[in-house]
Amino acid sequence: MEPSTARNFPGQALPPAYLTPGSSSFTDFLRNAAPELMPDREAPHSHVEAPHGTTIVALTFRGGVLLAGDRRATMGNVIAQRDMEKVYVTDDYSAVGIAGTAGIALEMVRLYAVELEHYEKLEGVSLSLDGKANKLATMLRGNLEGAIAGLAVLPLFVGYDPEADDPERAGRIVTYDITGGRYNETAGYHAVGSGSVFAKSALKKRHDPEAGLDAAVRSAVESLYDAADDDTATGGPDLSRRIYPSVVTVTGPEGAVRLPEERAAAVAEEVVEYRRQHPGG
Repeated sequence: MEPSTARNFPGQALPPAYLTPGSSSFTDFLRNAAPELMPDREAPHSHVEAPHGTTIVALTFRGGVLLAGDRRATMGNVIAQRDMEKVYVTDDYSAVGIAGTAGIALEMVRLYAVELEHYEKLEGVSLSLDGKANKLATMLRGNLEGAIAGLAVLPLFVGYDPEADDPERAGRIVTYDITGGRYNETAGYHAVGSGSVFAKSALKKRHDPEAGLDAAVRSAVESLYDAADDDTATGGPDLSRRIYPSVVTVTGPEGAVRLPEERAAAVAEEVVEYRRQHPGG
């Protein structure tokens, strides 16, 4: 092909990998066409100090499930970022929260979202909820070498199953270990990250599977406040900087949507004011 032709018709100059039929997995395509863009590339041989995301909580409620996270990222004993986003909508009925090494976690969740969209475009249907959870487990297994080197990623997956027999109980929570093992959480709540033990203790007392959306959001923010109260790596609501927890809800009618910041701010300010008036808890 003449150089001028390649400039006028750039699509005809694409590498063969872009034009060769393959599987419906975008991850497989990327690994073959541009492996340097994969988040699971070769890990360093020594421990690397990198920003880490901290506490993520998930809980079910009547008609759906939600995911919430604080906004702090730490690097050792230093606050690396105060307003990091750690909760992401990944498709119409799922969301992922990330704890662990921030850079790799962000790459992984973005690639995961593209993977789900790519599959749906090629196959004409979206993956089942179990298929989405399994796809994320496969990506985690690809990062095992990095996890051993100290660059672990620990996601928390939530989703709504439109095919469930009971729409009121269709919210699901799935957790993972660093090897890619996946576990369905049947208690209706879970937390990951450095403050997870405190957040889970709070949710054990506050979680009500019969509660509506508003009560569930309040319980999530309360649990993050408790985590920040005892874990230095978890950031509580920062009223002076107007930094509040991120919340994503997943329901049948609305799908996966991010809670408006003004609503999250209102709940956070209510929690802070209540704790000010009741310092004993």
